[in-house]
Amino acid sequence: MTTAYLAAEGFEPQLEEELRRSGVPVRARHGRLFISDMPAIPAAWAANIWRDCVERPIASIGEAAKALRVIQRNWAVYAPLHHRRAALIQERLPHVSARPVAFPAAAPTAPLGSWTLLASDRLLAAARCSAPFPNGEVAFVKDREGPPSRAYLKLWEALVRLGRWPQPGQRCVDLGAAPGGWTHVLARLGARVVAVDKAPLDPEVMAMAGVEWRGESAFALDPQSIGPVDWLFSDVICYPGRLLRLVERWRAAGLARNFVCTLKFQGTTDHDAAAAFAAIEGARVMHLHHNKHELTFVLPGDGARTP
Repeated sequence: MTTAYLAAEGFEPQLEEELRRSGVPVRARHGRLFISDMPAIPAAWAANIWRDCVERPIASIGEAAKALRVIQRNWAVYAPLHHRRAALIQERLPHVSARPVAFPAAAPTAPLGSWTLLASDRLLAAARCSAPFPNGEVAFVKDREGPPSRAYLKLWEALVRLGRWPQPGQRCVDLGAAPGGWTHVLARLGARVVAVDKAPLDPEVMAMAGVEWRGESAFALDPQSIGPVDWLFSDVICYPGRLLRLVERWRAAGLARNFVCTLKFQGTTDHDAAAAFAAIEGARVMHLHHNKHELTFVLPGDGARTP
């Protein structure tokens, strides 16, 4: 059984180290693609995971396209080498729409396979992949006027990948909220937001309906002083280990149903902390297309509290 892990661009060392720590032997590397002869495992630094890959010789462009069409309809190409030949093959496959997503929207559900040319006459393909977007890359119809920062894009992506987002009237806490990019997203969705940060929010965000600012430290905050929330969000700048302790305090309090938090790495990548987040039952840790040197932790609850 062959699995291929496509590293997020610029984060190949992080994926390589994650696979090594997980005991996954890498047979070959093809650009950002790490190929292993073992079943797939979760890998946070993989933008996409190709499951149950097939490898086969191809004699021509037409033969390659036919072989892919026999397997399924929709394919995305990854072509670090043999660009022109790969493009000619992809042109013979059905077109896959890559229009920007207008948030909020569900992620595509149609099967999307991935393929590459290991050599001019050798194809590697996987019909089942972890990402619903080509090579794990999603583009949005951007909000160029509302949010005070670009941080809203990674929250949009996290919620689309999670497949759920706050509903009107639900209660959220946004830790480390300033200047208010995430709070803006939540308020636009109709949620009630307690935005926590020592620094004030952007005045336009502060004035949005349903927004309450508390000028406190996210780490000194007593969860009991906030009370039950449907969603806990955190894009606060801190070491991942400190964020883990904050999340565990909220989990122990039993006051938050859903969690979406950013693990920000300062200098070296803290793989131990990332693994500790991933070990939480029901959690997912992933590198979003809009993440930098950071990962996103999501822990969905079993439902929503009544407003």
